[in-house]
Amino acid sequence: MIEEFLGMISHRTIRSAVSHFGRSKDGGSLIEVAVFLPLVLLCAAYAVEFAYFFIISATLISSSRNAAQYSIQGYQSPGQISLPVAGPSSSVSSVAALAVADLGSNAVSGASVNVCSKVVGITGNATQCVSYGPSVSTNTSLASQIDPEAPTFLLNRVDITYTVQPPIPLTFFNIPLVPTLAFHRYTSMRVMD
Repeated sequence: MIEEFLGMISHRTIRSAVSHFGRSKDGGSLIEVAVFLPLVLLCAAYAVEFAYFFIISATLISSSRNAAQYSIQGYQSPGQISLPVAGPSSSVSSVAALAVADLGSNAVSGASVNVCSKVVGITGNATQCVSYGPSVSTNTSLASQIDPEAPTFLLNRVDITYTVQPPIPLTFFNIPLVPTLAFHRYTSMRVMD
């Protein structure tokens, strides 16, 4: 009789352990979610960062193109006597101000604009350059570009360097997971002298 009782207990214990093990899958799912949720959120944050950097890059390209076009054409009105001035960025009608305004309101403090224009001056067959904004290193080899058909044509150029802060500052033990990037874009356009 004792043997039957122990046999029943062992069968009941085994059945309850098996049924309890089957029900514990909910806890396993919770652990899986707890492990993979940070990874999914990190991937989503990186997607937002990539999209933000892509938009900034596209904006820099169009901003430098618009500013270079403005530097050679101006407003193209009958009352326009001379080409627009190169800067400063605080002047409303300057080339540097147009370049910074195209970047948006958050870029005013982080954008450095280098304008090479006939208005600044001409050395030999090359236009002289002047920089506006915070001191950011730009490519100095671009300053000596000469148009192949000089002196009939001159190259006007607008270089924009913008240091981009990530919109979501991700850190892990004070180590940034997304770096601060400096984008540099330039556009050169020919102007007839």
